[in-house]
Amino acid sequence: MFYRRKILLALLQLFDGELEKIRLQKLLFLFTQHQENSAYDFVPYKFGCFSYSANADLTTMVNKAMLTETESHFKRSEKTDYLKLLNEFDRNQLLEIKHSFGKMSANALMKHTYINFPYWTIKSKIAESILTQVELEKINQSKPQSTKTVLFTIGYEGISLESYLNRLLKNDVKVLVDVRNNPISMKYGFSKNQLNRYCESLGLLYVHFPEVGIQSEQRQELNCQADYDKLFVAYCNSILSKTQATQYKILDLLKQHKRIALTCFEANIQQCHRRHLAAAIANLHGFEYEVIHI
Repeated sequence: MFYRRKILLALLQLFDGELEKIRLQKLLFLFTQHQENSAYDFVPYKFGCFSYSANADLTTMVNKAMLTETESHFKRSEKTDYLKLLNEFDRNQLLEIKHSFGKMSANALMKHTYINFPYWTIKSKIAESILTQVELEKINQSKPQSTKTVLFTIGYEGISLESYLNRLLKNDVKVLVDVRNNPISMKYGFSKNQLNRYCESLGLLYVHFPEVGIQSEQRQELNCQADYDKLFVAYCNSILSKTQATQYKILDLLKQHKRIALTCFEANIQQCHRRHLAAAIANLHGFEYEVIHI
């Protein structure tokens, strides 16, 4: 079993095996703030900090009959002492979370995290009902806002879904432009339908232009930068030269929404075709903006 799932089960164990979903997310968030390498990352969501990955793990454990789920709660179905299976630091931190926050209601936990971690409140649907005007102003100041038009590019290699989405939100990206030829990923959250759904849940528009991607069979023997460079010469001479209409569609999206991001897999921009696609768009008539790789 993944260690991170043991943390979820140990957290439930400390609360007699059952927690409201909102309380579980908030307590888990507070726990991860003390970890050097967080077991889970979070995004600002409709009730504040939320981890899609933790929720997916909980759903997996429900499917394996380790947990049961109602509309509002998760409950353990077996009695293993998972607290003993954690390292000493994590075990003590969970105990401290129980001591400090264990008696707080879901609303109290939401208010606590809203006030102390304002960024994770920027998408909340209920902040106005539980915060004062002064507290709400602090939330508004945490919202990334920019009027500058920028073409971003971003890769998801090596980071969690939540970290990736936060990078988009913190750069005030409005539209995610998927430029993979085959938008299927073994990495959680990054296949087309999933990524579209998660973007939509955070108010981001998702669009896909497979015609400007590189087919997977062309990417099989890439062992050094020279191999990538050779591939991209062919890409520029073939695909980019034939897809100018799509490039203008992307430029139109940029003009309309001001801040959009081209996305593919590779973290290293030197090893991803999105660098060359961005350069081609930047050379189109009417492009007067900045390109930033994030």
